Amino acid sequence: MAGRLAEEIKQTKPFASVEEELLLNILRTAEVVTQTVQHFLKGYQLSHTQYNVLRILRGAARSGRTCSELGERLITRDPDVTRLTDRLVARGLVERERSEQDRRIVITRITARGLELLDSMDAPIADILRDTIGKLPKQAQAELIERLEQVRELFT
Repeated sequence: MAGRLAEEIKQTKPFASVEEELLLNILRTAEVVTQTVQHFLKGYQLSHTQYNVLRILRGAARSGRTCSELGERLITRDPDVTRLTDRLVARGLVERERSEQDRRIVITRITARGLELLDSMDAPIADILRDTIGKLPKQAQAELIERLEQVRELFT
């Protein structure tokens, strides 16, 4: 059975291989999901990478993270984490402080304002996830997670 991707992207020739069709399906799905998330985040004046940074810092609590640690944990890599966090600092969502043990190290922490913003986003994001991905049966969700992890392993 042929997939719907060819129709969605108005491709008239068959895919060169199942692998090509799979790759393009992964990329197309990521783009559709990203657009939905970006549309939601636009209402909070955040990019998806900034949102990711705030989530990482919320998880780090008061210990915070260095720019290099943030960069390693980002879902979507950003080569300029400093500039990314500069915008969050300017909005009062994160703060930076030099380490007392090593003055060369700068620790970034989420502020109370940043926590409030994330807290206000949690329920609407949960609603979006429930109304979209949540429509897949739990077993299908678990299988999809496993398969996507397998694909990532093949590329690393």
